[in-house]
Amino acid sequence: MNSDVSLIIGLVMLAIMFVVQYLTRKVTNSFVTRTVSGVILILIALIVIIRGSWLLYAVCFVLSMIGLYEFYRALGVHQKGGVTGLEVAGTAGAVLYYLSVIPESAKSELMSIVAGLILVLSVYVFTFPKYEVGQVLAAFTGIVYVAVMLSFVYRTRMLDDGNYLVWLIFISSWGCDTCAYCFGRLFGKHHMTPVLSPHKTVEGAIGGVAGAAVLGLLYGLFLGEEAGAYTAISAAGALISMIGDLSASAIKRNAGIKDYGTLIPGHGGVLDRFDSVIFTAPVIYFMAQCLPL
Repeated sequence: MNSDVSLIIGLVMLAIMFVVQYLTRKVTNSFVTRTVSGVILILIALIVIIRGSWLLYAVCFVLSMIGLYEFYRALGVHQKGGVTGLEVAGTAGAVLYYLSVIPESAKSELMSIVAGLILVLSVYVFTFPKYEVGQVLAAFTGIVYVAVMLSFVYRTRMLDDGNYLVWLIFISSWGCDTCAYCFGRLFGKHHMTPVLSPHKTVEGAIGGVAGAAVLGLLYGLFLGEEAGAYTAISAAGALISMIGDLSASAIKRNAGIKDYGTLIPGHGGVLDRFDSVIFTAPVIYFMAQCLPL
């Protein structure tokens, strides 16, 4: 039953992705590329999340390392001349954090984050004035923003009933994206962030949160679980997912880049594809433990 439910949810997500691609086909020059790479990405995610355990841990770790590199390159921590001391320190901090996740100890995880900060600041002070304070802050922020936040996909999957709960992350983020786009195209009149993202509207945002809440409700009813809690979690996750999306856009605007990378054809880099998931995953993890399920 567990794998059957996961398969059904994965197939629904695949169908949603096709809907989004169909709706956006007139405004993109890489429809076929985006569709093919999107299908492959969803199928890989489906296999990895259903399997969970060490496979999901390893995939989250690899994605975090790639995403961290993208983040450091965008904000000048990584430089064209080669790997920098700050980049090494930040990456080491991220590795320490992932090692601390294995024993599932809050103390060890907190210690690893503090250790990452100490590593970054050690490079800063012993090479002063080689690095600007902005680079130093970006080096530490990358540890939390990419490695710590993305690890909550794995941590949610490893909860009791995590094989069900983990899909709320994608219902909240990708479901919200889909519903927000549809509502925005149909009813959008008032710009939400006209300077940062002119195409996003207040109506679209409301539709995205409402749509994700409905998807969460239906998911809860399908599972026979506490539908009210699933609805609340999905709505909260959707709201936060928009902050993740806009945060990534703001960082790229300040960095003067269109995409973080080119790893996923037609989609960009890891952070381009998982910008909302990064923010949604911790919300789902903590709410799943606080609400009666």
